Amino acid sequence: MDQTQPIQDLFANNRRWVAAMTQTDPEFFRKRARPAEPHFLFIGCSDSRVPADQLTGTTPGELFVHRNIANQVFTSDLNMLSVLQYAVEILKVENVIVCGHYGCAGVQAAADTAPLGLVDNWLGNIRNVMRLHRGELEAITDPAARLRRLVDLNVIEQVYNLSQTPVAQRAWRRGARLLLHGLVYELEEGLLKALALGIDAPEKAEALAHSNHHG
Repeated sequence: MDQTQPIQDLFANNRRWVAAMTQTDPEFFRKRARPAEPHFLFIGCSDSRVPADQLTGTTPGELFVHRNIANQVFTSDLNMLSVLQYAVEILKVENVIVCGHYGCAGVQAAADTAPLGLVDNWLGNIRNVMRLHRGELEAITDPAARLRRLVDLNVIEQVYNLSQTPVAQRAWRRGARLLLHGLVYELEEGLLKALALGIDAPEKAEALAHSNHHG
C-alpha cells in the first residue's frame, strides 16, 4: 500500500469539496478570501468528533476557532490568550463560546487515576474542578452520569476562567460588548445544550461559578 494514500485521500476530498461548493456558489471562495469578520470565538475540544463549523451550521469566516484537549482556558496559556486577544481586540468578536462535549476522553482521563505522562499536567485543572465539586460528584452513583456532570462543571469553570483573563477584564472596563457562553455538545444526538449564556461582567461569572458550586 502506498504510505501516502491517506494524505492523497485528503487532497481528493478537498477537490470534491471545492467542486461542490463552487457548483452551489461560484463566488464561495472569493467571498471568503476577503478579510475575516467572524461573529464568534469558539474554544472547543481537539476531539475529531467535534467539528466546530459543522455542529454550529456556520460557514468559513463566521467562527474564529481555538481547540485543545478538554476545552481548557488557562490564564497562563499564551496560545489561548493570544487567540482571545486577537479575536476580541483586533477582530472585535463579541461572543466567546466554550464548548465541551459528553464522552470527552480528556475529562475521563482526569477522572481516572492512571498516570498519563505529560498530559497529566494539562488535565490538572479538571482535577481541581473535581475537588471543588467533590460532594456533588460523589453523590452521583452512576459513573456515566457523574462524568457527564463533570463535563458540565468543566465548561462552567472555563467560562469563569475566561472572565478572569486580562483580555476580558479590559474589554468590560472599556465598555466593550463581550458575551461569554458555555455550551456542551451531545455526540449521540448532535445537539448543543446551553450551560451559561450572556455572561457580560465579572460579577455574573462569579455568580455562575458560585451557583454551580455544591461541593
